[in-house]
Amino acid sequence: MKFPKLKGVQFFPVTPFGTDGALAGELLAQHIDSGVRAGAGGVFVACGTGEFHALSPEEIERATRVAVETTAGRVPVLSAAGGPVPTVLDQVARIERAGADGILLLPPYLVTAPQEGLLRYVETVTAATTLPVVFYQRGTARLTAPTAAAIAALPGVIGLKDGIGDIELMHRIVRAVRALPDSGDFQFFNGLPTAEMTVPAYQGIGVELYSSAVFAFAPEIALAFHQALAQGDQTLVATLLTEFYAPLVELRDEVPGYAVSLVKAGVRIRGLDVGGVRPPLLDPTPEHLARLTQLIDHGLEAVKA
Repeated sequence: MKFPKLKGVQFFPVTPFGTDGALAGELLAQHIDSGVRAGAGGVFVACGTGEFHALSPEEIERATRVAVETTAGRVPVLSAAGGPVPTVLDQVARIERAGADGILLLPPYLVTAPQEGLLRYVETVTAATTLPVVFYQRGTARLTAPTAAAIAALPGVIGLKDGIGDIELMHRIVRAVRALPDSGDFQFFNGLPTAEMTVPAYQGIGVELYSSAVFAFAPEIALAFHQALAQGDQTLVATLLTEFYAPLVELRDEVPGYAVSLVKAGVRIRGLDVGGVRPPLLDPTPEHLARLTQLIDHGLEAVKA
């Protein structure tokens, strides 16, 4: 299946909510346009950072349409689908109708399935759409190398995103998929929270792409880190990992759900009022907001220096 090769930093925008709690389309368009102009390589709308878990199918469709219209073909747009089969098929139809370039397929809801069941889940989705699919390995959807290769061989599957973080397992998966005929265009993604912390390790096993939550609120830092990696500037990489990303991870881990809440708060800190998060997530406390603000300021100063 033909799909543009993704490059650079992948942008996972937050989903803005207005004072009435509804999806704020104009703010989403502004947020996405700002990210694309900053240099995003692709837009993944209504995904984990975009509170997929808290969006209705109608909101996913609307967010996708906003992203497609805003990017206007400048970069690929993918949107998330997942959960029970009837739900995921409804989401997929809406995403396709909205004009997206592809789908990020999240795991089935809660259930722990056998490997053959996970394969059948992906088969069911790919049979229902003409859109390319990236499968997101996370939670209970932990693939073996043979299953990953079988999924990669399905017509329509063009990538695998890893949210588990088992490097040894991912190395076996990469090797199994690369052993398939014509697998050169298949793309692997590092999808861990604050992925920059593990980028060097993933690059060592051939996984170049990663999702950057930081890009949503501090594209200057995310792009500087990405460029430093590409140019072998280990001094800047080490500085940003030690003085920005590691403290950010420490703050993130203090409260469950902060992997999303801090990102949305960061967007507000940088000047776009995208509202708070929906339950069951919680917005950061004033103390945590102050620490986040200091981290952002320090990261921006490190990049300028």
